[in-house]
Amino acid sequence: MPEIINMPRLSDTMEEGVVSKWLVRVGDKISEGDILAEIETDKATMEFESFHEGTLLHIGINEGETAAVDTLLAIIGDEGEDITELLSPSKGPIQLDLVDQINETTSSFEKEIKEDFKQETENNSFQIVTMPRLSDTMEEGTVSSWLVSVGDKVSEGDILAEIETDKATMEFESFFEGVLLYIGIKEGETAKVDSLLAIIGDPNSNYQKVIDNFEIQEPSTENPDLILKENPFEEKFSEELEPEKISEFDHNERIFISPLAKKIAFEKNIDLTNIKGSGDNGRIIKEDVQNYSEKEPSLKVESKNVSSSKIISLSESYDDIDNSQMRKAIARRLTESKFTAPHYYLSVEFQMDNAIAFRKQYNSIPETKISFNDIVVKACAIALKKHPNVNSQWFDDKIRLNHHIHIGVAVGVPDGLVVPVVKFADSKTIPEIGGLIKDYALKAREKKLSLDEMQGSTFTISNLGMFGIQEFTSIINQPNSAILSVGSIIKKPIVHEDKVVIGNTMKLTLACDHRTVDGVTGSLFLETLKGYIENPVTMLV
Repeated sequence: MPEIINMPRLSDTMEEGVVSKWLVRVGDKISEGDILAEIETDKATMEFESFHEGTLLHIGINEGETAAVDTLLAIIGDEGEDITELLSPSKGPIQLDLVDQINETTSSFEKEIKEDFKQETENNSFQIVTMPRLSDTMEEGTVSSWLVSVGDKVSEGDILAEIETDKATMEFESFFEGVLLYIGIKEGETAKVDSLLAIIGDPNSNYQKVIDNFEIQEPSTENPDLILKENPFEEKFSEELEPEKISEFDHNERIFISPLAKKIAFEKNIDLTNIKGSGDNGRIIKEDVQNYSEKEPSLKVESKNVSSSKIISLSESYDDIDNSQMRKAIARRLTESKFTAPHYYLSVEFQMDNAIAFRKQYNSIPETKISFNDIVVKACAIALKKHPNVNSQWFDDKIRLNHHIHIGVAVGVPDGLVVPVVKFADSKTIPEIGGLIKDYALKAREKKLSLDEMQGSTFTISNLGMFGIQEFTSIINQPNSAILSVGSIIKKPIVHEDKVVIGNTMKLTLACDHRTVDGVTGSLFLETLKGYIENPVTMLV
């Protein structure tokens, strides 16, 4: 019998996933434990392995495609096995398979519920609507108000209710069409996520058994004044049938008001807290607002003072930009680095007067031009030779001290960031380093960097000084153990030989992985680096 594999839930907040890469193809033999695909969740890209053996018969989600959790991902079975019926949309095999795959340890009570759901799903007679998870931290929700009543016809996209979460009160819309048959959580009641909220479907369907068996959380608060009217034949043409609750920021109590009354109050600029409602349970109705308006003319906005043509309608707007593969990779790698490597930071201010003079003299040589960044790269390469722990890499059972020095230089590109690598930087001259970095930067912007030119770094430098950034910290580019952040050169008063003079300074900040680089080790590295940069001629010795 073929095994259906659905999009897995790989994190507690995952609602959908992207197949970044398939590692197998249709027709391949699959063993238990084989990696089928790499799946990108809301937190990371993770490998997804098979729990079945057989032949890969079908792929339901192609590379780069996004699908909701439990969507058909693949089918594994015997070679040549007929899966036509499973792929037929009229049979609904994928949904039924979710019900059939009940864990054997599930209680008989839970099995009975799932069998009822399976039977009704097959008949397409009704749909169960549960309390939705409207925020990533939501555990329970309160139904603030129902916008439909039992017996109402509901279309896909109609707003069913307003639900208060731990963060806000949000409208909840229907994903189904039919008649509202049952309401499980009344206004003012609180229930856990996935509790039975409502049932939508054919009025002739038999859904009572599902209601009886469905586990519904008892409401944590009771409000007898907010009893939902469930009579489908009740008159619904009154403007006051659907009271609206408004939570005012400056008051602890809620205001009950009809939509029309609210509209009139808004147009007349009336403070609702000053109005006493005459409707049921103190609800404010149209007459209350009109009567208050007549008594308090000073609160009304005079039309002669405000021209409607001068009223500017403002609305929020945004653009959704699909994340590129580069942006996803940056997010994934930097997040992993920040939360796996224990970062700490060391900052030092360097005197740059000698370096400025050195660069000026060096650039006076025909056909030679170096930057301060080139000087920093060369100085780091020599300093790393003396401090191999900073040029190291962490493994769970060992620390690798790299003898070669490959320095990555962060380069900004329109899509994000790349880090080309100056390999064996300690053996190169400053002009050679500068020429390589310029070449890499051009290739990066033209998207022509090769994989070999972007991998293998043992240390990384990020320079934002050209943008006027005086000081910043960076996230370690793993598997490196450290990254150096280079700020801008600024003129300021400094003390030199007991005198206050104007000097040029630059701040550098070293981010270290505390698993491999202790505070003293990082400090000694910066001390050595300071010596080379403040006296760059020593790098030529």
